[in-house]
Formats: sequence, structure tokens, C-alpha cells
Amino acid sequence: MDKFETITGVAAPMPMINIDTDMIIPKNFLKTIKRSGLGVNLFDEMRYDDDRNEIPGFVLILVTGDNFGCGSSREHAPWAIKDFGIRCVIAPSFADIFFNNCFKNGILPIALPQEQVDLLMKDAEKGSNARMTVDLDAQTITTSDGEVITFDVDPFKKHCLLEGLDDIGLTMAKADDIASFEAKSSAERPWARQRALHEILGLQAMLVAPFMSARQIGHKMCHNAQIVPYF
Repeated sequence: MDKFETITGVAAPMPMINIDTDMIIPKNFLKTIKRSGLGVNLFDEMRYDDDRNEIPGFVLILVTGDNFGCGSSREHAPWAIKDFGIRCVIAPSFADIFFNNCFKNGILPIALPQEQVDLLMKDAEKGSNARMTVDLDAQTITTSDGEVITFDVDPFKKHCLLEGLDDIGLTMAKADDIASFEAKSSAERPWARQRALHEILGLQAMLVAPFMSARQIGHKMCHNAQIVPYF
């Protein structure tokens, strides 16, 4: 995941409430598990006409209305937003699952009081002449007129965005500690690994049981555990 750095750009307004994930990325584009390539279909049903021509004047969001990201919990929604290039969404409130998925995908969702969102919305409506700056490290938003608005963010989520760490990145950052623990554990408790293996084999047996006889299951378990069967 890319590190989140201070961003400065034209703010695009979308003064709508209850924008759900099906509006963000319609269900017919959920056939992929890849995070890339979804940006072209972001807000597809509002962005294109029936002949697949992009509607003139359509603007993508930075500042939007209440309850953004409601609806289904599809992770394709933040994937599409990120793939299009949007790194920050500002709204009075967000759906909880979408809000957390944003942080895991390198997007900063900022919840502000309605009056501050209204101020930013008016600034965004100025068009290409208005440039807004979002500084995560300082936790500030600076309007095109130089007005500074502060925002709150969870310290851990802030750290992850600044360092570019998703769930996998957080785990890999502890790779050396994990390897050290595994080596120490194997040396101190060699029986634990064998026991875990037997439990896995037992689970495998339960899964294949409807298709095998008891004798077949027993022989398979003994073979996998390198035990000579006596039946």
C-alpha cells in the first residue's frame, strides 16, 4: 500500500447523502478480486449515458454528503475509488464498514461537522481555480482561501496510512519476530507441531468421511502421520 502524503488538488463536490456502495461501484463489476482496473467504473451509473459515453460535467468526489459508503460491505468500493486516484473523502459521516475499509486501502476518510463540510463544499464548487490541501500528519485541511480546518483521526490508523501499512504489511513488519517465536517454540515444544499435524489430519478425515469407509479413513490418517496400521 502506498504511503499517504500531503495532497493538494482540486476538490470535486458531490452534494448528495446516502451514497451507497452500489452507486460507488455497481454490482455487475464485482466479478474480479483484483484491486486494479475498477476506477473506470467508479460511479458508473451516474457517470455514463446509455451509450457508454461519459456525461459532460460529471465530477468525482472529494467532498460529499452524510452516510457515505452505506449499503453492502463490498471492498470493491474503496478499491474503485483508490484506483481512480482519489485518496481522501470528506463527509459528515460514513458507514462503519466502508470507513474502516478506506484505511485498509490507503484512503483517508474525514468526518467533519456539517457546517465545515458545507464550507468545503462551497470551496470545491469554485472549480479548477480552487485547490485544497489535506495534511494527514498535521491533521489539517486548508481551503483555497487559506482557511485551516482541523480533523481527528485514530492514531493507529494514522500511523498505518503514513507508513503505507495494510493488514498484510502490518504482519510482514513483524516477520522477524514471528520467525524467532516459531523457532523458539519448536525447540521448546517439539510435540506441539506434531499434535497440530494430527489435528489437521483429523479435520481432513472429517471432511472426507462421507466419501470413505472407516477403514479407508484410518489407513489414510496413519499413512499421513507415518504410522503403520494394524487393521
